[in-house]
Order: sequence, then C-alpha cells, then structure tokens
Amino acid sequence: MAASQSKVIVTCAVTGAIHTPTMSPYLPITADEIGREAIAAAQAGASIVHLHARKPDNGQPSQDPDLFRAFLPAIAERSDVVINLTTGGAPNMLVEERLQPALQLKPEIASLNMGSMNFGLYPMLDRYKEFRHDWERQYLEGSEDRVFRNTFKDIRYILESCADNGTRFEIECYDTSHLYTAAHFIDRGILKPPFFIQSVFGLLGGIGTHPDDVMHMRRTADRLFGKDYYWSVLGAGRSQIPIASMAASMGGNVRVGLEDSLWDGPGRLATSNVEQVERIVSVLRSLNLEVASPDETRDMLQLKGRQAVAF
Repeated sequence: MAASQSKVIVTCAVTGAIHTPTMSPYLPITADEIGREAIAAAQAGASIVHLHARKPDNGQPSQDPDLFRAFLPAIAERSDVVINLTTGGAPNMLVEERLQPALQLKPEIASLNMGSMNFGLYPMLDRYKEFRHDWERQYLEGSEDRVFRNTFKDIRYILESCADNGTRFEIECYDTSHLYTAAHFIDRGILKPPFFIQSVFGLLGGIGTHPDDVMHMRRTADRLFGKDYYWSVLGAGRSQIPIASMAASMGGNVRVGLEDSLWDGPGRLATSNVEQVERIVSVLRSLNLEVASPDETRDMLQLKGRQAVAF
C-alpha cells in the first residue's frame, strides 16, 4: 500500500508545453498572467502549482530562468503554495536547457520524466486549422517524428545536478515501464523516499485512459514502492476530471490545470485554472475527502520549505 494520508494533494499545472496559445485565449502566457493564475489557483485550493514559462511575445515554451524569475517572487509573496518547476520543458529541448530553472532557482519540488517516449501532439492538427504564430503548426507537425528524450543518463544528470539543492521530485510516469525506471534509480540510491509518483494518462505515446490502465498503474506502483510513496494522477484533455475522481476514490492525489486540459466540460473551454481546481475540490468534498494545505503537503512529501529556495 502507498503511504497513508488523511488529506489529498491537489496540484494545478498552470501553463505548459502541450498546448499552443492559439488553442485557447485563456491560456496564461505573460509573467503577470502566469503569476495571477497560480495565486488564484492556490486560493481556490491548490496545494502545489506546477509551472512552466513562455516567451511573452509569442507564447513559445522557454526554460530561460529569467522568465521564471519574472513571476516566482510575486507568487511566493502572495501565497504559501508549494511551487513545482518543470525539468520537462518541451520535447524539442535539450536536457541541459530543461534543467536550468530547477538548478538555478532551487524549488521545493520539480517534475522529472522517467523515460524517453513518442509524444504525439499532431492529432490536434485535425481540430485546429489556423494558428497565430509560425512556430505552433511546426511544433505540432514535428511531434509525429519526435522522441521526447529522457535517457537513463539524462535522468541521472538531473537528479545528481540538483542533489545539493534539496529539491525533491514529482516523478512523472507516462507508462508502466517508467515506474520500473523509478525503481531502478531507487535501487541505486539516487532517489530517496517518500516518492511522489505522478501517473500520466491519455497522451499519445503513453498509457491510455481506461479504468484498467489506472488500476494497473496503481497496482504496479504499490508493488514497487510499498508504503514509501504518494500516488497522484493527471488525465490529459477530457479525461482530466474522470481520472482524477477515480484516483481520489482509490486513495490517490490529483492534478488538474490548463497544461493538461483546456476544457471545463464538453465543448466548453475553461476560462481559468481556478475553474478546474474548484471542480476537483468539489469532487473531493463529495467523496468526504479534504484537500491538503501547502504546509500539510510539505510535511507529507518532506519538502525543504519555502525559506530554502532561490527566488
């Protein structure tokens, strides 16, 4: 069984590399927009905010630490939410580039993908025909022949580079094999408990969204990590709330946000991250579950605390 818990950790992924700006006018792009969305998500009940950065002129994903510095202090000043920075960046970035925000800014927690994979975004071209920026169509088209590289050496490089920062990792697993990769690094002594295992469902190239897929990922994680881990899930697109609800009923933690889904119902774009946070908080309450506060999350995941970050 996973580590026992009385509260559910709610992560909100505010903006990310999956979606391009044209697909939703509500996707936060600038530092002010990202900061406001993160603070509002925290006020709505998010325990953690997971953050990417974008170039403000065209919305292109960027791992420039200065773009993160433009919004992190405001979030830290106005909220005690746990801040989680990406080391994934975007599939077309090199690992050295992807690492820089976590390496330089030393967050309490950072995301880390557990394996190379096909990362197919190109089916979106069937739904979206017009784009505001030149890079957007090329980015989606290129995903048909793009491998999101996360080799064993890449993973070790990120883990060892951040070892002295005290940063813990949200271990992102897009398929069952990624759970075994995490176990490999645990066996090598490079990953230390408690582990925060994020199972990702519904991205082309990874595991699907069938309830059997969710249960299989949970069973495998239980077998590999025993009582030393906390399990969380994210469902891409329309599967976001159904999979989060299922996982919560199984004792798991949840992730929502515009990085993972632009929608707040069939055919209805979410106008903010808050809508998705409020929706999943309502589901949790209907299940008689309580949301973990940021400080309760820090205790559960044994995080170093806000005072030890570099922003």
